[in-house]
Amino acid sequence: MNKITELTCIRCPIGCQITVTQDETGKVIDIKGNSCPNGYKYAGNEVVNPTRIVTSTVRVEGGELPVVSVKTAGDIPKGRMMDCMREIDKANVKAPVTIGDVIISNCLGLGVNIVATRNVDATL
Repeated sequence: MNKITELTCIRCPIGCQITVTQDETGKVIDIKGNSCPNGYKYAGNEVVNPTRIVTSTVRVEGGELPVVSVKTAGDIPKGRMMDCMREIDKANVKAPVTIGDVIISNCLGLGVNIVATRNVDATL
């Protein structure tokens, strides 16, 4: 018996309502409702191997701000989000911090870096 999953696409602001049909083995056999190729790809991945971008903050020593915003430089498996957040929570950087600085390299061995998403100057 086929499995049907209803999703709201999160790849852009349109939020297409997408229907994914899988066969008995879990193989995706049909995707309907997407208005672009990004939605098609998102829906197919979401039912088989869901991933997410993680955003958070890291403490900054000697900075004009106490924290810097960070994010994963790519998608990570949805089931590893809390593990990733625990690693981010352990991190601490020294100012100055520049957008794109790698804060954690290869987080959790997933091949994805945690990077700064804003500049934080050092205090004088």
